[in-house]
Amino acid sequence: MCAAILTVLVAGCVDAPEEPVLIRIATGSPTAVYYAFGQSLVTIINREIPGVRASVVVTAASAENVELVSRGGAELGFTQADTLPATAGDSPAVLGVARLYDDLLHLVVRADRPIRRLADLRGRTVSVGAPGSGTEITANRLLDVAGLTLGSVDTRRLGLDASVAALESGEIDGFVFSGGLPVQAVAELVRRTPARIIDLGEWTEPLRRAYSQVYVNRDIPTSVYGLAPVTTVADPNYLVVSADLPKHLVYELTRLLMERRIELGRAHPAAGRMSIQSAIATAPLPLHPGAAEYYRASKP
Repeated sequence: MCAAILTVLVAGCVDAPEEPVLIRIATGSPTAVYYAFGQSLVTIINREIPGVRASVVVTAASAENVELVSRGGAELGFTQADTLPATAGDSPAVLGVARLYDDLLHLVVRADRPIRRLADLRGRTVSVGAPGSGTEITANRLLDVAGLTLGSVDTRRLGLDASVAALESGEIDGFVFSGGLPVQAVAELVRRTPARIIDLGEWTEPLRRAYSQVYVNRDIPTSVYGLAPVTTVADPNYLVVSADLPKHLVYELTRLLMERRIELGRAHPAAGRMSIQSAIATAPLPLHPGAAEYYRASKP
């Protein structure tokens, strides 16, 4: 009896194990780059940072991700640079961890439709991306600078997977998606269904003048999808973080992001293209103090 009581008393004096720190990473479609990148980063974090439990959150991508991080629904998130408002640096809720790689704008159309340039979308049905996605923002800007105003194009707001299915069924004539090369869903689509990617290189400068200097030209070579090479609009991607996350933890997250690039690159080639030199360029967002400290310590 006494021994049993002593056992209970001793057990009560032992500190209960601390709850793990949760790191939720807002990503995107399961067949797009953000999700693959995020899943690999989760594996690394859970393996290498004691007391942390990381997981991915499937979202519509950029705009939703920034909103989730800003209101505490996620600790980390991926976003396109053009999705951030020009005043983003004035808000302390979301800060930068790194510039990652460039998203390339894909305008994918059925090969049996007479669409060979952006203007040919007039009178056609096109998916411009899911509500809350960076794709939707960039696609609508593209239609605007091309003079394809309301009524010129029948737009649908579909995510990547739904866009692919609608294109294959003939429900839509084309879709827009912004992602790092290669986009898995696009690669699988062109293996199953005759399709083409439209050259958008002439629209980069109009987008820069009207909206943001972040836009640049990038090529999609034949080696990516086995299609004719095109030039398109590219937009940098950032990994952003809640300003409330402790400095030491963001330092470790940034360290793993940079030091495990080879492993991240195995999850998706775009993730392996990061460099410390370019990672610090997250304007208009300032770097989180933990990320800034890592980059200062890593200077040669």
